[in-house]
Amino acid sequence: MSISALELTLPTAESVHLSDDALSVELSDGRTISAPLVWYPRLLHASARERGNWRLIGRGHGIHWKDLDEDISVEGLLAGRASGESQASFKKWLEARAARRAKPAVGRRRTSRTA
Repeated sequence: MSISALELTLPTAESVHLSDDALSVELSDGRTISAPLVWYPRLLHASARERGNWRLIGRGHGIHWKDLDEDISVEGLLAGRASGESQASFKKWLEARAARRAKPAVGRRRTSRTA
């Protein structure tokens, strides 16, 4: 008796949609898969602009958010894997993000008006 190996071909991502609480990805095989944003803390804490700045990577096998330094694979979504980032790493990212937002923009000068 022989057992043949099952060859799996993973679908690729074609489109990404984010709501306030979910990540939805349209796949090349016609399915749409969704995951809660609480699985991906960087996406959960992102602004709408940051969430919208994504691109497909690896010919659609993953999604990358440059502003958030976040990558999510289609394989991980299909397997139901949440972010593997540690709490310490996420805390460090949040602190760095807060520090960047607190910095005044380069090239801007504060001026005072006199009467």
